Amino acid sequence: MPSSAPSTLRSLFAGALMGTAEVIPGVSGGTMALIAGVYEAIVGALSSLVSFGLALLRGRVRRAVVHWRTVPWALLGPLLAGMAGMIVLGARLIPPLMTAYPAHTRALFFGLVAASLLIPALRIQRLTPLRAGIAVAFAVGAFLLTGLPVLETGDPSPLRIFLSAAVAICAMILPGVSGAFLLEAMGLYTPTLEALNTLAWGYVLTFGTGAAVGLGAFAKLLDWLLAARHDATMAALVGLIAGALRALWPYGGAERTLRGPEAGEPILSVLGLALLGLALVGGLLWWQRRTAVRTPSSVG
Repeated sequence: MPSSAPSTLRSLFAGALMGTAEVIPGVSGGTMALIAGVYEAIVGALSSLVSFGLALLRGRVRRAVVHWRTVPWALLGPLLAGMAGMIVLGARLIPPLMTAYPAHTRALFFGLVAASLLIPALRIQRLTPLRAGIAVAFAVGAFLLTGLPVLETGDPSPLRIFLSAAVAICAMILPGVSGAFLLEAMGLYTPTLEALNTLAWGYVLTFGTGAAVGLGAFAKLLDWLLAARHDATMAALVGLIAGALRALWPYGGAERTLRGPEAGEPILSVLGLALLGLALVGGLLWWQRRTAVRTPSSVG
């Protein structure tokens, strides 16, 4: 099929964006999925996988086969491959880059994430006072969450690793909330990167099991919300992304305080990178809307 190669490349690209985001505290994999235009498809695919697993546990093999066939593997396979590759690669490359150029790195992602606010906002068909209130409430919650101090931990127990992974992985499909940031707040960001880099399989398997359980439970809920309460869910996503921008402010301090640039700190280059991030997402949105308008006329 002629469209299979471009579709596969798009899925790989989306997975690479999500994998990169999962390594950077403050950037959400769900936000990157929105930017790549595959967010709702991913949530639906995860929901089908959960239904497949539940049907197997109940011994309903035929029902499980039906759910298995509804999983869009053409999307999910390349996406997971791209995501896994960038998580492994990003765990080695991105933290040193953020240490060497913290303001510049955060500025670029600040622009990318700020522009992505338009994606769920444009999907709200009718803005009501209630939906506006939902957006404000979630923005305040995300703003406060991203101001939490980092917890210090020594050698985390398997239960702590499991529960932390179950909570943090939900951010992979929840725009605005960064899984890496939640791990950092819970004191497991550095130990998790070290486990990946050194292939500490006990830690990695415990973390993966917790992530699978947390993601499975949350995916069904989110899939239902997108279907039954679409506009309210999009309003909540707008609020989450807006409030979480605090974590990407280029001049944040060690205690997550907000401040302006101090003497000797870069300003113009930081501003330029933030504008570049805005332009990149803005250009992608323009291209997507243009192709969406032209496609129906070209088919008939």
